[in-house]
Amino acid sequence: MTCGTPLLQLADVGRRYGERWVVRAVTLDLAAAQCVALVGGNGAGKSTLLRLAAGRERPTSGSVVFDGGPVDEDTPTIRARIATVMDAGTHYPDLTVREHLMLVALAHGLGTDAGDAVDQVVADHHLTDHAHTLPSALSSGQTQALALASAFVRPHDLLILDEPEQRLDARAREELARRLAAHKKGGVAILIATHHDALARAVADRVVTLEDGAAVVKPGPLAGGAH
Repeated sequence: MTCGTPLLQLADVGRRYGERWVVRAVTLDLAAAQCVALVGGNGAGKSTLLRLAAGRERPTSGSVVFDGGPVDEDTPTIRARIATVMDAGTHYPDLTVREHLMLVALAHGLGTDAGDAVDQVVADHHLTDHAHTLPSALSSGQTQALALASAFVRPHDLLILDEPEQRLDARAREELARRLAAHKKGGVAILIATHHDALARAVADRVVTLEDGAAVVKPGPLAGGAH
């Protein structure tokens, strides 16, 4: 199912809240330099599956394995190698854009390279004029750009992104697609949930459609994936 040795493996994964199954027996593999896109309507289980993949939640059934070991976001190795954009407002309200990004970069070991890395992502995400602005003063699109910059500024082997295109304008969505494609070419594995068909087609090797928490086969040029 993958182009190489799987980095992330979800095997027959299910998640239940009370009596309701939100994710039902989903199996997928994701290798380095590969992107899998999750698509489906609201409530289909995409966000829950991403939280399971990132180790933020534990599956009720099945298993989630990253590089041969169990996934738990509290494990230092997992935190060091998996970058996520899944929750709105995951920034420090008392830090400026630049201060927040510097903290992320330094916390992930960039050391003396942190300043240059921050300058680059600030420019890439059109935040230069807002580098000394508090998050509360940013627009919704700029807040999303900050969330993406926080993921891109740090080292990572796996990116997990929940609708990263939301609140971005057309130019920013095109830039995001190019940036993700470049990261994938550089060896990063990407798991993304999106409602934006153009983004999925630009980046994904394989598209997995979720309906009522279960993966279903849909006809289309990406249905079987690129191997």
